[in-house]
Amino acid sequence: MGTGGGGVHRIVIVGGGAGGLPLAARLGDRLGRRHRAEVTLVDQFPTHVWKPLLHEVAAGSMDVESHDIDYLALARWHHFRFRQGRIASLDRGRHEVRIAAVVDEDGEEILPERVLGYDTLILCIGSVSNDFGIPGVAQYAMGIDTPRDAQRFHRKLLAACVRADARKAASGEGAVRIVIIGGGATGVELAAEIRQTTRAYGVYGLDYLTPADIRITVVEAAARVLPPLPESIATAATGLLGKLDVVVRTGLRVTGVEPAGVRVATGELLDADLVVWAAGIQASRELDRLDGLEVNRNHQLVVRETLQTTRDDDVFAFGDCADCPWPQKGGPDARVPPRAQAARQQAQMLVKTVEARLRGAPLPVFRFRDYGSLVSLGELSAVGNLMGRLIGGSMLIQGLIARWMYESLYKMHQIVLLGYLRVVLGTIGRFLRGRAAPRVKLH
Repeated sequence: MGTGGGGVHRIVIVGGGAGGLPLAARLGDRLGRRHRAEVTLVDQFPTHVWKPLLHEVAAGSMDVESHDIDYLALARWHHFRFRQGRIASLDRGRHEVRIAAVVDEDGEEILPERVLGYDTLILCIGSVSNDFGIPGVAQYAMGIDTPRDAQRFHRKLLAACVRADARKAASGEGAVRIVIIGGGATGVELAAEIRQTTRAYGVYGLDYLTPADIRITVVEAAARVLPPLPESIATAATGLLGKLDVVVRTGLRVTGVEPAGVRVATGELLDADLVVWAAGIQASRELDRLDGLEVNRNHQLVVRETLQTTRDDDVFAFGDCADCPWPQKGGPDARVPPRAQAARQQAQMLVKTVEARLRGAPLPVFRFRDYGSLVSLGELSAVGNLMGRLIGGSMLIQGLIARWMYESLYKMHQIVLLGYLRVVLGTIGRFLRGRAAPRVKLH
């Protein structure tokens, strides 16, 4: 197995999300600490936020600054290096990755373009929204792919509520109409979270706006919400959304987004002050330009069961950006779903993969095990299913127990990165700060 000029195997991981960051931490602890390898993590942002929390940031129930973690601090604790920037290009022949320059909000350069050499390259840059070319989405709808997107939506939501409250105070009429396009987990979770947080606005000075004035509609083209998940979960989620006064419109295809609202295939215009696009995901188009690596039509890198890309054994990909076979599901076209638990399992396998490469041993193959799904429906509720041999199949869970289990997934993610002591102290600290802070973010 090749190594860099200094004789140490160079591992470069591009993407510090729910899969890439734990992978870097584990490899740093196992290999970087003992100088058996040089582990470098690359990400476009300086801090990490667990992506499943972004709907809470967008709704205002979570302050992102109390949950983000500095990559540089994690790099020090886990014996890897961090380099900020987007991947710009790949030279497979020279085993080099070019990292784009980093600029601030004013366009001033912070870091210049750089080149990193690698012996093993692992790509896990996640996914972005797929607008399917529908007119007006880019101009008039917002996504919540990143913490910046979520914070921007929250500011827009708060401003819309303030304006509506002022209109109602002056004329007796005022409302905020929110249309969420896409009834997947992101859309459903965001709708429930917005309902929970906007109920608290009256306590903090919006005296005229009532919860009934915040009109939330979820639009889904499929026959039901949460189409990839079992029907029992979709039915339970629809019932819980109904109790939250969220209107669910299924079997309705969006044909365009306009300044005044959302146009659907029937010709109807759904009036909207705020439009969220959560109807589909795809990998970044940046992957199409990586020195000839094979991609599918969703721009995902095509990988084998070892997670190696089809055209280069030294380049691996996993998570949402990888098109990975799932043979045990049945049929040659079955693919591992783009879910956080799949990325987590792939990251765990890749630790063994890298160690096997260093030994010159055969590489393991990935076998996805579906343990079920959980969807958050506000502070005190969630819905989902558990799957496994112990329960003999699938079991529907909902309510407070499901919510506790949903939150435990985040705690497990934190423990991998921070350790038990830091997680306990951080949880206590956030609880105490929460006792002296507003229930929702007001700026």
